[in-house]
Amino acid sequence: MPKRKAVPVRSSLHKALETFALEHNVNEKGFLCVGLLITNAAKSMTFPIAAEAFMAESRGQVRGLGKGAVQRVLRDHGISRVLAEEGGRTSRGSIRNMQVYVSFLNKAASLEGFNLDDVEAWWIERVRKFFSSKPFRLRVDPALSLRVAVRDILEQAERRQKEQSGTMFAGAVMQHLVGAKLEIALNVALEQHGFSVADAPGDRAGDFLIGDVAIHVTRTPTEALIRKCVANLEAGYRCLIVTTQKGAVSAESLAEPQGVGDRIDLFEFEQFLATNIYELGKFEQKGRKVTVMELVERYNEIVRTNETDPSLSIVLA
Repeated sequence: MPKRKAVPVRSSLHKALETFALEHNVNEKGFLCVGLLITNAAKSMTFPIAAEAFMAESRGQVRGLGKGAVQRVLRDHGISRVLAEEGGRTSRGSIRNMQVYVSFLNKAASLEGFNLDDVEAWWIERVRKFFSSKPFRLRVDPALSLRVAVRDILEQAERRQKEQSGTMFAGAVMQHLVGAKLEIALNVALEQHGFSVADAPGDRAGDFLIGDVAIHVTRTPTEALIRKCVANLEAGYRCLIVTTQKGAVSAESLAEPQGVGDRIDLFEFEQFLATNIYELGKFEQKGRKVTVMELVERYNEIVRTNETDPSLSIVLA
């Protein structure tokens, strides 16, 4: 009889935190700021701690609560994104949140294995989930180039990727934006795949196969990708790689030793999208705006259909 897989046992502290979270809506940014600040400050205090110690002289807000204090805690955990510009200071519920949380900590301090570093780690994980639940924001400023707008989306994905190791947000965003762009440009529905499975099976020529062209979308070209391009060429396909500026340089250096450096077309991602937005918009401001809206709409439809993570979606800022 096969052994049953062991189920991790949650600590009493973890259970208490989860119960507290359910009772007090700790997922909104105001409470997240309060939780981080109080937990970090309590490390230098002796229990039981007093809510009065966290009251500002004005009695109208939590002492020390602000963007700077919250961001210092986040930076200690490798998070650079701003949780709240006001740091939760202007939230009307901050004082109440502080009071109920101080009460919780005083009770939790008697639990076996109580450790404020563990409590802080729990809050940090809540913050990571808060960030990951938010869609990416595409800001198209008429005063700036379209490449800047595309670059900003990719940088948002890369920041989220650093904060949540193991999840390839940037690659997924690139692939689905390219997919949306191709469908709009060609006015056809293409075969789309989730990022984790796209271009993976051995019998798939690339992320997209259009006519006799195998298109590969990647943030970081590898030797394995170049070998696949060699196989594509031997099978009679033309190869096109859409990648980052650094990726294009890397792909060239990897392709040369394989003898296919002059047989693979390389397109830089930002330019690949920006050029088509200009063309499809007929080089007019109104046309560009409509094209960007259509691109985002089609991209989100691809994400809804092929991905399980709704935070990959994009909203126009």
